[in-house]
Amino acid sequence: MLRADDEPPVFLEHSPAGWFKERNPSVTAAQLADAWIDAASVLYIGKAGAGLSGRRGLKKRLAEYRRHGSGEKIGHWGGRYVWQLAGGGELLVAWKETPGLDPETVDAELIGDFMWRYGARPFANRKIGKAAIEVE
Repeated sequence: MLRADDEPPVFLEHSPAGWFKERNPSVTAAQLADAWIDAASVLYIGKAGAGLSGRRGLKKRLAEYRRHGSGEKIGHWGGRYVWQLAGGGELLVAWKETPGLDPETVDAELIGDFMWRYGARPFANRKIGKAAIEVE
């Protein structure tokens, strides 16, 4: 997910995202500010594999993400900081097709590249991926 402007962020006190398993998706303004990287336009890196059944994919993954952000009880906890950003629903979504590559590995590599450049994870990425790589 990309943010097209470089204006200072405005954080919402409460996330409009859905509670999942009775967990509040909201975090403090201090947590959001600590995660923010002024120089970065990339706010979240995610993945969308076909899943075991072969029927998941990008369209379904993005639909779940949007539904979570609109308050539904959807298990899409990753990237939830985006919903506490004013205008979070207006961010740009971009993707890269990676046929034949493991989505977990690609996700970890992209986050690792970001960390190498900025010294931290993207704003809404709270993990570095299941296929974690070392970042020096």
